[in-house]
Amino acid sequence: MLPFVINGPSRRALLAGTLSGLTLPAAVSSALPAGAEAAARRGSIPSRPNILLILADDLGWGEIGSNGQRLIHTPNLDRLAAEGVQFKAAYSGAPLCAPSRCSLLTGLHAGHSTVRDNPEGGPQLALSEADLTFAELLQLSGYRTACIGKWGFGPERTDQPSHPNVRGFDEFFGYISHKHAHQYFPKYLWHNGQKVQLGGTKYAPHLFRQRAVEFMKADSDKPFLLYFATNLPHSPSVIAGDAGEYENKPWTGPNRRHAAQVARLDTDVAALVRTLRDAGLAKDTLVLFTSDNGPHREKGVTPWLFDSNGPYRADKRDVYEGGIRVPLIAWSPGLRPRVERQPVAFWDVLPTLADLAETPVPANLDGLSFRGLLTGEGAPKHHHLVWNRPRKAQAIRRGRWKVVRFSPHIAGAGPQGRIELYDLTDDPGERRDQAAARPAITRQLVELLDRSIGTDPRIPYGLRTEVSGDQVVVTLHNGSATPWTKVELGLDGKRRRRARTVARVEPGMAISVGFPAPDGGRVVARADFTSGGRAHVFRREHTGGAAPITLTGTG
Repeated sequence: MLPFVINGPSRRALLAGTLSGLTLPAAVSSALPAGAEAAARRGSIPSRPNILLILADDLGWGEIGSNGQRLIHTPNLDRLAAEGVQFKAAYSGAPLCAPSRCSLLTGLHAGHSTVRDNPEGGPQLALSEADLTFAELLQLSGYRTACIGKWGFGPERTDQPSHPNVRGFDEFFGYISHKHAHQYFPKYLWHNGQKVQLGGTKYAPHLFRQRAVEFMKADSDKPFLLYFATNLPHSPSVIAGDAGEYENKPWTGPNRRHAAQVARLDTDVAALVRTLRDAGLAKDTLVLFTSDNGPHREKGVTPWLFDSNGPYRADKRDVYEGGIRVPLIAWSPGLRPRVERQPVAFWDVLPTLADLAETPVPANLDGLSFRGLLTGEGAPKHHHLVWNRPRKAQAIRRGRWKVVRFSPHIAGAGPQGRIELYDLTDDPGERRDQAAARPAITRQLVELLDRSIGTDPRIPYGLRTEVSGDQVVVTLHNGSATPWTKVELGLDGKRRRRARTVARVEPGMAISVGFPAPDGGRVVARADFTSGGRAHVFRREHTGGAAPITLTGTG
């Protein structure tokens, strides 16, 4: 663990300048042989790449230049889009924060996931013991992992299953709870199991960028997963210093500062990519950039000034396209510039990262791996996509058709609620309701929507340990769709203890082996097995249910 040192601008600091350092790729030569040219067009991703997943907070689809933004300048994101794969039909997990992030982390849409709505003045929502995140998957398979920024689930305790350290992140620095993340100059932030006191004098986005750079540059022989969940540009529109080039625009103060927040986000992305290049890591890294939902209109920000949702209807909290369609850019030096129009959604991220990490994909997810869309080789298409806001609104998309259903609790929906049907091919702005004209299609989609809302369909997956007295019980759950063979369980340490168990563990089954507890109290379980013809090793350190405290200083 690197020494923890905080250096950051105060309220008097100026807005950070643009950090570029991204170079456009040379065009593919038309003189290449036909086969080589086709291969060059496909692009490639390194085996078990580093993953830098950048999640913006309330950034609208239309708030970056590559999606048509004209008032706010995002040169670095635009350059990533020009160099990489830009998804034009990417969807968030929900039209607001907590359920969208839960969907991103767990591979389930909000009709199946644990967290299906925001706290909205109620108790802080949380992940559960049953949840499996993409960080847990990659951590099991040998990645070092970090979550920096906004976790957003709570509660603010370390001894609970929703803490990011318990849900697969070796390192966490940021806000635990949803409401705390609204403070740009917080009194404190969490570093794993400890509070770092800040006194309200440090700009949190700067600290997040600093910590992310340190994490990526750390010397390690392991690939890394960095989930960089900034709170930019969520309300309130708070920046460090003035609004830079937007300070004298003829807009309201909140709008000027919102534009500066988006610009700051753009420079943060550039700083992270520059770190990859300078450290020689870029060629082995996949960068994914997206946003958790559509643009907000809170505390004086008016998204229609910026055309923040582009051609789409509505914004944050709505299940119309403007609330759920988000920017998604994939960048890696081996990818070839292209635009992808096949729909993908947040619940596709977990199976995609598992696929990239060459780790068995859990069964019964709602998501599909879009690895083939990154390389241009193609990937399976969704039969349908679902969004669910309990007691408020739901939506389902199948092909060109989309149904939006409003609860009777929504003003204007009537005592029976309201159902609308749109043809997204001819009417992407969802202006012409065709429910009355096409009752058969509407009925079919409503019935499919009803069948898509229910309980969590997953089965247990992964490696678990239980310490009781002088005994350690190691349990391996095969939560994938394929058998695991040549299975060995054991404990790692100075004296590795391994025991051959059964030759085959079927999907949905588990095996357990007991071992004498090692000296020193550190327990690292290990499972060796083969799946799909590939050898795998899982490791998991027993933490006794509490998040490990690894803070070494506060600077």
